[in-house]
Order: sequence, then structure tokens, then C-alpha cells
Amino acid sequence: MTTQAILRVILGPDNSQRVTFSAGLPSTVAELETNIKTQCQIMEPFRLQFMDAVFGNEFMNLISIEEIQDKATLKVVYTSCQPQDQGEHSFSFPSTSAPDDTSFSSGDSTLIISSPESTSSRASWPDLFCVPRFTYDAEIKLEKANKAFRENGMLLIPDPKLKSDILEGLIQEVVKHSVYLTDSKFDQVAEALILKHPCLQSKGSPTGYEGWKMSLKYKLSNYRTHLRKVGCPEVCVNSLKNKPAAKRCPAFNVKRPKRGEVEYCPSFPLGESAQSLEKMRIELLSDVKKRNNKETIRAKMARTFALRRQEVICDAPMISEVQERWPALFDAGEINAEFKRLTTIPLQSRFLSQLDLLSQSLLRMFENRSGEQGKKLKDIAATMTDDIDAGREHLIKGICIYLNENPDVLVQEYMDVTETAALSAIEKTTVGIYVTRETPGIDISDVGIIIEGVVVLQDLDNVALATAMLFGLFYSLNMKYPSQLRYTFEVIQKVVMELDMTQLSRKAQSFKTKLLQ
Repeated sequence: MTTQAILRVILGPDNSQRVTFSAGLPSTVAELETNIKTQCQIMEPFRLQFMDAVFGNEFMNLISIEEIQDKATLKVVYTSCQPQDQGEHSFSFPSTSAPDDTSFSSGDSTLIISSPESTSSRASWPDLFCVPRFTYDAEIKLEKANKAFRENGMLLIPDPKLKSDILEGLIQEVVKHSVYLTDSKFDQVAEALILKHPCLQSKGSPTGYEGWKMSLKYKLSNYRTHLRKVGCPEVCVNSLKNKPAAKRCPAFNVKRPKRGEVEYCPSFPLGESAQSLEKMRIELLSDVKKRNNKETIRAKMARTFALRRQEVICDAPMISEVQERWPALFDAGEINAEFKRLTTIPLQSRFLSQLDLLSQSLLRMFENRSGEQGKKLKDIAATMTDDIDAGREHLIKGICIYLNENPDVLVQEYMDVTETAALSAIEKTTVGIYVTRETPGIDISDVGIIIEGVVVLQDLDNVALATAMLFGLFYSLNMKYPSQLRYTFEVIQKVVMELDMTQLSRKAQSFKTKLLQ
């Protein structure tokens, strides 16, 4: 009788999955790759590596199926980065979710936005950093040093010029993604360097790259000073003269990407100035009042993105002021467009498709929960129907309950209330979604979004769409998540939307771990 086999497959950093073979392990590596590609929904070319006990559990390329057995660990190595440009040890780990029905493929984590609207061209941070080619003479020196290292283990002590060339090349690659790096990303860059050029390992360092990590930090700090002098808005926004007089401290209120933004504070488009873009903004005020004018609005909103973004980040205006200055932003289509400009990924289609993809795992989690929470979650699971919109709404409320947060804070329902009573309740709401129903049940007459006591969006089709739009507005308006729902939106961001997944709170990490079990 054939026994079932299970493999642990590593898809990327903090991303692994069980793969089950009901009829036992396949007979060939090709069949194994096909099964893994299907079960993990991998869209990119890849090869497999197995954990080899002979070499201290280091990962080696899988050539024969005899090298593995039940409950073995495999690693997927994506081959989308070209070795001649990025090195044989550096490969990108794209998302394993199904591609969205837009021109941008969410599976490509290193795709660069190339847009005439902006002078900058940013790419989202890759799961594995690809080390660039350095100057011609530096590559010759490194090639000889790597050969010597392979032959006799000799490490290279780079001369000042070589070290400067290496750091400059790394920084130029880093700033294609961000000018502010977290400590873990510095680790990633430095580790990628010594993986590609093992001769550069530091003696006496437990990791082998601590020295390079510190040098990168100093180099990037000095490079930001240069960027501030040439007028890079993402750096200038943190200069002392742009901070309140009483709080002009370098460490105070540093404005930088914190939720996976790619174009956080872009420069003005070529040939444009604050005055010309302000003129275009005034034109938009009359454009939004015209019928059948969406294409014109879309083009002007894209063109004025940098002006709007700098206003939102530097001035932090009230929602009523943003509505007055940028009324076109408060439209579902423009919120989708703004979110994609900021993060490079589509908002609505990604959110809804990921929610559907995770629905079975979420329901399983809900059913396994015990206690008072478990009763509420089981009630939600029991009320699931074939109505997709209602099902998504139940899942979102279930996430709130699972994270010990009140879904009534997120979704406020009004039924048989006077207009005066509804307006009074709305004015007291800081952030939330309102639902008006004519009768109990699923008959919804209106769904909208409230921010700072103001209805900013209405006539939405369902709660799931409203949740996606509210999430997009947090990005568009550079708003913090409300304290009463911070874990819910952290999970939406990092688990559902897969944005900036490197650092999760304990509660979000526990949620993600149980979801993937």
C-alpha cells in the first residue's frame, strides 16, 4: 500500500508551505517540480535544492529523487534574476499568489515602475537582494580573489579604491528601492555581497559581513546628505528646516516608507514646478464637475501625484482640507490608481482575490478557535453562504474577532434610524465603514467610508470593497491605522496584501503561522 508523503517547501524568507503527495513521492525530479508548481501556485521558472546532511544541512541542487525522502525540506530557487547581471547566488522570490487581472503582475517583486510622470524610477524591495556588477577593474580584482579563495581559502583585504567602488555600486543599487533601510535590509545586502564574493568575508565576524554592514550604513547616510543637497524630496522632507522650530532634532518624526511604499515622496515630473502643478490642481476642481471626463482626470491626477504626495506628507492636512483641494482623489478608481502609484501593486483586485484564496484557511482557523471567541467565529463560519460579497464580509469581521478587536468599530450598521441620528453617529466616528439597511439581513441600501467624522466615500457595493478602499486611503493620505483596529489592518497589509512582511507584531505573526499550518 502506497503511503502518503509530505515535504516542506521553502518559497522565500518567512514563506514556506507543506506539499502533500497522496500516492507517495514522484519517481522523477521533473514530476516533483510539476507537483510543487501546481500546489504552491508558482508562476515563475525555478529549480529545487535539498537539505544535504552530508554537508551540514547546506542546500544543494536536487538532481536525483533518491536524494530526498518523506518529510524532507526543499528550497525553491527562482531563476528570474540573470546570473550575468546579479550573480549566481542571488535570485528573486516572487509572490506565489495568482496574478491580478491588471497590467502589473503582482508576482514580480522587482518590477520597476517606468512612468513619464516622475523623474524617479523605484522598484519594490526584492525578497533577495541582487548584487550588481561593479566597475570593470573591481570585477577583475574580485574574480582573481574569488579564485584564490576557492583554491586555498585566502580572504581579500580590499584596498581603499576597491572598497569604495564596491560600496558605491551597492548604494546605487539600494537607492533604486529605498533611501531608508531597516537593519534587516542592511543584513540582506551585506549577506548577498559575501555570498556572491566569498573572498570579501570579514575575519572574526560571526556572520562574515558585519564590517560591510556598518560601512553600508555610513555610506548610505553620507549619500542621503548628497541627495538632500541636490533636492531629493524624500530626504529634504526630513531636513531640520522642514521640522517644527521647537523640535528640530535629527531623530524627531523621520518621514520615510514604513508600509512597503515604493514611491513614498517622489520628485516633480520633468518640466514641471510647484506653480505649474498647482495650476493643474485648480483645473481639476472644475474637471471633476464635468461628465464623461474620467480620462482627463486620470491623466492630471497622475501628473500631480508628486505635489499631492508632498502636501500629504509635509503638511498632514485634515481630511476636510484634502477633500477641498483634491476632490478627485475620493473616488474608487482614483484610490486604486493612487495605491498602485505608491506600492506598484493593484489594490482592489489583489485584496479580493487574496481574501478568496485564504478563505478556506481562515474558516479552518475560526473553527479551531476555542472559548468565547471560538463561539463567535463558529457562528460566522456557520452563516457562510454562496453569496461571495456576504462571505467576504464575514471573513473580514472574523479576522477582527480572532485578533481580539471589535468588528463593530470597523463596520457600523444603521437600520431604521433618522437622518439626524445617523449624522450624529457619523460625526463621532474617527475611522470606519457605515452600512445602511432597509431590512434586517443582507439587503444593503448603502455602504460608505467615514474618516474624521466626514463621509469621504459612499455608494460602494459591499463591505469588502469598502475595506479595500479604506485601506487604500490609509496609504493615499499617509494615515496611521486606528489603534482599535491596528492588528486587523496589519494583517490585511502584511498577510493578505503581502506588503512589507519582514517585521510582524507577535499577534500578527501568530495569526500568520496558524494560517499557514
